Amino acid sequence: MNILSIAGGQALAGDIRASGAKNAVLPILAATLLSDRVSTIENVPHLHDVTTMLQLLGQMGASLTVDEKQTIEIDPANITHPQAPYDLVKTMRASILVLGPLLARYGTAEVSLPGGCAIGSRPVDLHLKGLEAMGAEIKVENGYIRASASRLRGAHLFLDKVTVTGTENLLMAATLAEGETLIENAAMEPEVVDLAHFLQAMGAHIEGIGTSSLKITGKTSLNGTRYRVMPDRIEIGTFLVAAAITGGSIRLNGSCNDALESVLIKLQEAGASIETGGSGADAWVSLDMHGQRPRAVDIVTAPYPGFPTDMQAQFCAMNALADGVSVVTENLFENRFMHLNELARMGADISIEGNRAIIKGKPSLKGAPVTATDLRASASLVLAGLAAEGETQIFDVHYIDRGYERIEEKLSHLGANIHRKALPGPA
Repeated sequence: MNILSIAGGQALAGDIRASGAKNAVLPILAATLLSDRVSTIENVPHLHDVTTMLQLLGQMGASLTVDEKQTIEIDPANITHPQAPYDLVKTMRASILVLGPLLARYGTAEVSLPGGCAIGSRPVDLHLKGLEAMGAEIKVENGYIRASASRLRGAHLFLDKVTVTGTENLLMAATLAEGETLIENAAMEPEVVDLAHFLQAMGAHIEGIGTSSLKITGKTSLNGTRYRVMPDRIEIGTFLVAAAITGGSIRLNGSCNDALESVLIKLQEAGASIETGGSGADAWVSLDMHGQRPRAVDIVTAPYPGFPTDMQAQFCAMNALADGVSVVTENLFENRFMHLNELARMGADISIEGNRAIIKGKPSLKGAPVTATDLRASASLVLAGLAAEGETQIFDVHYIDRGYERIEEKLSHLGANIHRKALPGPA
């Protein structure tokens, strides 16, 4: 078992480059199943979840070529097993994203009910309801979703709840459906937009990209393409908070500043000086705290363009060390405060009232052994450890490897004293 060991107290400083977005690359990889032509995906982050998705594609019969420049070539021409078995799906909820493409392209799919982080109920019923409205026959039995359709038909779909993966699954399926599909109350997250642009590059006809109403005119086939994945806005936000919580000054190159607006506004409220510049792959964002302690900021999570739930835990860590009292309201997932008990082990003053956390900022925290409970919770513990007095040991770091590429290497480059250590196993 590995742990991360952090000796806190160093103000971060320097430049690093952002990785490709985990939450964008996973649906894009799934979307390559919609064609029998080769697609080449650039800026692919080296993450555990990406490896799992590639294993899933390979197990189905896709040919994969990976180079050292984080580019992956996928040839789906010889898919023979349109199935996603439990042994892979159990570790990653995003594997549900192969359901729509498999059903649309091959007329059949067998996908295990997904696993992933324990952050609350994230049902797939909206995926299934939408696919059934498009003509699919679906059975859920023995832990598997079994779906079939000779060819999906366009339909008018209204999503009862904003769902990112549900929008993505139905969007992908609709590109090969017969006729026109209208998805209303669609998720507007930048990662959904990135997927839509990838599908357009494959030849799909999509209107309303970036809005809550997507209109897709189905085609009989799609092409392969070459596409560069967007930067990871959550990784960028996490590193900006890392600089803020330590009173540091950093610059992130290869940023996606428009997608970060709600996070940048809150960091400015906390006292950070923020600058942005460049465009496309040359965009950058910098943060300078001028050595000052951050001010407490209230947070209310909401679907995009609201404040992202994936940044809530990181801001909780910052607020635990901030000047003042903050209220953090989590509106998306009912179990996404599990990291607060671990922050309390480090001395944080936090009380929970339903879906609200009241955090009284303290001048310092103390290093302690803590355990990650999900991906973003693990990031919050790293941030707290960077600013705490003494050593922090973080257990169950496999969570952080699902969403952050070489996190200890990047933080070390910025001056952090952080190391990965292997603990001896049981005798």
